[in-house]
Formats: sequence, C-alpha cells, structure tokens
Amino acid sequence: MTEKRTPWVGDQVHDAGAGKEGVITDVKRDGTYILREVCSWALTWTVPNAEKLSVTVSREERIKRERW
Repeated sequence: MTEKRTPWVGDQVHDAGAGKEGVITDVKRDGTYILREVCSWALTWTVPNAEKLSVTVSREERIKRERW
C-alpha cells in the first residue's frame, strides 16, 4: 500500500484543479503553494492548499533522475 504524503518543495505534483503537472517551488506561511511548469521556470501558478495536489515524482526521485 502506498502512503499518501503531503506535497512539499521540490516535489513534482499533479494539480487536479488546473489539470496539469508542476513542481512546487515554495509554500507560503498561509499554506499557499507556488508551482512552476515542469519544463519552464517562467510559467508559474498558485494553489491555495494541498487538497488537489498529488505527488507524481518525489523530490528525492527527481534528484536521482537528474544525476543519471
């Protein structure tokens, strides 16, 4: 059984509200998540909370993939 974990900075997530994948770049004190497009640093959007976010690739896994 897979454990549902809270998305955090560096995780690649699927945003069900926006219908797209992104990477979390920051989480503000009020709980707002800032995401960027997977292949772009310029295109960003915000999500009010993690309710509609699901981790697709963890930060740790993304780091491993980039090192190969």
